[in-house]
Amino acid sequence: ELAQYRELAAFAQFGSELDKSTQQQLNRGARLVEILKQPQYQPLPMEKMVSIIYAGTRGFLDKYPVEALFEYEKQLYSFMEANYADVLAEIKDKKEFTPDIDARMKALMEEFDGVFQAATA
Repeated sequence: ELAQYRELAAFAQFGSELDKSTQQQLNRGARLVEILKQPQYQPLPMEKMVSIIYAGTRGFLDKYPVEALFEYEKQLYSFMEANYADVLAEIKDKKEFTPDIDARMKALMEEFDGVFQAATA
């Protein structure tokens, strides 16, 4: 998705009118670029990276402005540590994204989405 985003972003610079699908790809790509940023010398643990990339690639971030993503990440990690530490531990221990983890991630992202929306409304 990231490679497609970069190609589309370069193409979009020519000022041509973009269809809705292309615009959605550009918007998602901008969010993926933002969530991949990390402070220097402060790498995220793998299980947290998996979580935020999951949110980005599954469309959970699409409705939020890029500027809100830093706060989204911060709150997501706190939410997961408080309520879903077992999911983080399982991702860390298994180093494999099983269908069970996928289903649990989807459920927790949907739950967090309601919490985060309420906090940002």
